[in-house]
Amino acid sequence: QVQPVESGGGLVQAGDSLRLSCAAAERTFSAFAGGWFRQAPGKEREFVAAISWSGGSTYYGDPVKGRFTISRDNAKNTVYLQMNSLKPEDTAVYYCAAGQVVPKPKSWESYDYWGQGTQVTVSS
Repeated sequence: QVQPVESGGGLVQAGDSLRLSCAAAERTFSAFAGGWFRQAPGKEREFVAAISWSGGSTYYGDPVKGRFTISRDNAKNTVYLQMNSLKPEDTAVYYCAAGQVVPKPKSWESYDYWGQGTQVTVSS
């Protein structure tokens, strides 16, 4: 069992960058696949990005391809989401998720553990 904790959210302007972090105290976190999802008010949870436990495989949602980059540092038990060229439509609560067996990385149902979320607001 792991408890992901997100950080790094905030209020930025369109075109700015932010880096979100997802850390867990448990060393086993390095053996889990990691994912980022987001949810805007009145909208369904949306897949953003995912990464395998080794970092060798990454996946992205269409709205963020070419702008966001997911990475991880297993020595620090942390998964990152670098967000560049932010747009107002990126405004949402961003959630980190972790799973040991993730058959469908883009599906939130594949993940077992979730953080509390961090707010990202992009002003125009």
